[in-house]
Amino acid sequence: MRVIKVSDYEINAKAGGSFVACFLSDLHECDTEPVKALLDQYSPDCVLIGGDYIQNSRYCEKGFKFLTYCAEKYPTFCCLGNHELKYGGDIRADTIKTGVTLLDNSYAEFKGVLIGGLSSGFKGAKQGNLKKTPPPDTGFLSEFSKKDGFKILLSHHPEYYPRYIKNTDIQLTLSGHAHGGQWRLFGRGLFAPGQGLFPKYTSGMYDNRLIVSRGLGDSHTRVPRINNSFEFIVLQIR
Repeated sequence: MRVIKVSDYEINAKAGGSFVACFLSDLHECDTEPVKALLDQYSPDCVLIGGDYIQNSRYCEKGFKFLTYCAEKYPTFCCLGNHELKYGGDIRADTIKTGVTLLDNSYAEFKGVLIGGLSSGFKGAKQGNLKKTPPPDTGFLSEFSKKDGFKILLSHHPEYYPRYIKNTDIQLTLSGHAHGGQWRLFGRGLFAPGQGLFPKYTSGMYDNRLIVSRGLGDSHTRVPRINNSFEFIVLQIR
């Protein structure tokens, strides 16, 4: 049985209103029924998906169906992770067909808050180097960071934060990708692609500006999780 941890965060956005957002990341074609039940329980004003909602061309049906489910019930915003770029078809067109708002190095406004999506820097299916993540679109980052108001950035790769995001005027970044470090020992993750051994950004909040989710699925990996529950994040935006 999969154990899903619910993590709550209060975010002071000074947006003039308040809303609840659920942040989901790294579904990887998992069983989404427990995730749907949690969405029904919290009934958010919007859903934010931080990439890797599919696995690849072969394992993608559940992911697209889940996006459709979310879009029919909630305003849903998502960004592209590295696994979306392993899809053999037109990932952008097929994602948009589900009804979600795809933020592909672009942004949208929701209840007075700007929500941006920074796409993975990978270009396609071949992603053999686990130690280095290609750079993102820094032009979009610069443009987005200059916008007035409170800004939330969906960035699948937390390793982008220290190099490209930390010194911008983006108030909150939401990431995944690290799967909590896969094995958690003494409160730390063991390994994350793009960060290597004993990575810094795997779970929780950093600098009061970066939240990293442990993700909701990894059913197609051969490495099991140890001391590392799946994670469903609830954001109270005030």
